[in-house]
Amino acid sequence: MTQISPFNIIGISIQTINTNGQASEDLGKLWNQFFTDQVSSKIKNKVSEEIYCIYTDYSGDYTQGYTAVLGHKVENINNVPVGMEGREFEGGDYLEFLAKGDMPQAVVKSWNEIWSKDKELNRKYTADFEVYGPKSQSGSDSEVEIFIAV
Repeated sequence: MTQISPFNIIGISIQTINTNGQASEDLGKLWNQFFTDQVSSKIKNKVSEEIYCIYTDYSGDYTQGYTAVLGHKVENINNVPVGMEGREFEGGDYLEFLAKGDMPQAVVKSWNEIWSKDKELNRKYTADFEVYGPKSQSGSDSEVEIFIAV
């Protein structure tokens, strides 16, 4: 168990659901928009260059709708660029998973394992997130941290 302190994110978001390939399509569009629109360069008060993909505003469990927010951890959300949103997250107790291998397949595989253990993990469905740091772009040696609120 990992204790996560409260944090703020500025980024772009999309509403999606994990059925009929909808999340894969929507998240692909979100990542494409993130890089095409150079979202990183427009966020001024970043705490780090790590990219956060946060899953929040759950309608229920992982089989129902939610919001994905793609952006950076920031000092505060006082200065949100046009077309983006600022979010505050409470933090709390999290389980940490490590997706290793080619991306995004390794992350998808990790989420499938998490979903298969959904009941025993005692998930809160408040805000789960992935952290894409320096090791996330290393081909078959890539690593992405996944944090699940419990």
